[in-house]
Amino acid sequence: MHSINKWTRLLAVHFIILLSIVLTIYPHPTAAGAASALPYDDIRPNYAQAAIINMTKNQIMNGIGNRQFAPLRPITRAEFIAMIDRLLGVKPVVSPLGAFADVQKTAWYYEWIQPAVQLNIAKGTTAVKFEPGRSVTREEAAVIMARALKQSLDSSPTMPDNLFLDQGKISVWAKASVYQLSRIGLIAGNDGRFLPQDLITRQEAAVLLNRAWTHSGWTSQLQASQPSRIQLGWQYGQTTKQFEQQVAQSEVNTLSPLWYYLSKSGAVEDHMDASLLTWSHAQGKSVWAMVGNHSDQDATHTMLVSSAQRQAFAHQLALRVRTNGLDGLNIDFENMLPEDRDSFTAFIKALHDELKTIPAVLSVNVSPDSGTDWTDVFDYAALAKQSDYILLMGYDEHWGGAPEAGSVSSLPWVRKGLETLLTQAPANKVILALPLYTRTWGMNANGTLISHDISLVQQNQLILSKHVVLQWDEQLNQYFGGYYDLTVPNRIWLEDGRSLSQKISLGEMHGVAGYGYWYMGGESNDVWTCVRNAVRFSSYQFSV
Repeated sequence: MHSINKWTRLLAVHFIILLSIVLTIYPHPTAAGAASALPYDDIRPNYAQAAIINMTKNQIMNGIGNRQFAPLRPITRAEFIAMIDRLLGVKPVVSPLGAFADVQKTAWYYEWIQPAVQLNIAKGTTAVKFEPGRSVTREEAAVIMARALKQSLDSSPTMPDNLFLDQGKISVWAKASVYQLSRIGLIAGNDGRFLPQDLITRQEAAVLLNRAWTHSGWTSQLQASQPSRIQLGWQYGQTTKQFEQQVAQSEVNTLSPLWYYLSKSGAVEDHMDASLLTWSHAQGKSVWAMVGNHSDQDATHTMLVSSAQRQAFAHQLALRVRTNGLDGLNIDFENMLPEDRDSFTAFIKALHDELKTIPAVLSVNVSPDSGTDWTDVFDYAALAKQSDYILLMGYDEHWGGAPEAGSVSSLPWVRKGLETLLTQAPANKVILALPLYTRTWGMNANGTLISHDISLVQQNQLILSKHVVLQWDEQLNQYFGGYYDLTVPNRIWLEDGRSLSQKISLGEMHGVAGYGYWYMGGESNDVWTCVRNAVRFSSYQFSV
């Protein structure tokens, strides 16, 4: 009996020793295994850990290397803007022309600050400085975040007496933002204090961003696919191959090549390119062939005033659409007589009736109503009724040969033209067309004002080669600059990603059907990312 107990005790001892060896080799999963499952080695189980993990998982924040997050390190203005861009799904933009002297193109944050400035998410500390390396205070973070989330702020906020023990220390310029973010649950105090001048740490930023990411009703927006709009690009001065290459690198989903014209005889001049149509359809893109009139007032008048000729021309066009398998037409008649107003509308109706039987889309180009002979021919309300889309040509505010220099497409001018049109046409039938060109303005030898059309690529080359100092015009929402061509002073109002983003934001605010671009090939490489960002950011409605 004693020997059996002895052997039992001996076996038990050996089992315990063996078990300890196994546990040493294979530690318990709740210890080392759980630690290695975390993305970083320096985050602790505190109020911020879950937010840090979630923001890392969704690629909104990242570590500093070697599995380190540095949770207590303050964040810089550049870092915070990059995080917010990623939160909002804003893509990086490498603009040819920078917004600030202290944000160099070679810096990692250049591509993040540019789109944030274009969308009014970020602002400089002065007109020419951003201070990307300066740490962000807690109250400054609240201001930036409130702007990024499009929060409506009370201009004279009255904060509850018991909101924060130190709320008297919050700067006047930050009070409205702090109060709003506190009200909707994005920020909270520390032991009853907000500590407005303290620097916000990386773990605090993670909590703030994560609260926005997981806010009820916002998550689905932030993770939604890119909104779809009509994006129409016109062909001008390019070969078919060049046009195809430019479209392939763009956001354009609807091509409008200049294929048809009204001839002096009233017949259709046909320049249709079957290879472009085949390529477009293979890429899943639509083709709305442009129909022009060579700005020939007499030939246009002759066709329009004759019911028989109107119907014949409309029938010839519709026959080509049906035979060739086109998706639609884009009518671009210019320099028409005011007296042809009703006849032009009648032509559009006749053409629309023909195209509806195919079916195919009819779009009509119009200039903003200027109350002059140039636009009196457009019965905007009737044209909207008798077509599928009205394309508002939001450019040539100051045209070539204009009596005074100025912008091709300032935001106030575009806003006035668009909002006037929307009183006569529904927004879902309106396409806002934007310029991918601008003009330089100078003087000739006798002192007469002259202008030259240039593409945005040429514009950027000019600014860089002439070392033009640019100023952002808050009223026009454009950059402006002056330079000398030899001894002659020149002026230029720029079109770039920032100005185009402002105009697209205007269109999105009014719910237009899409955008057109005159002309493909005029844009710099960054423009299409700017377009995409503007449409996406404008789609957000951070209601509470």
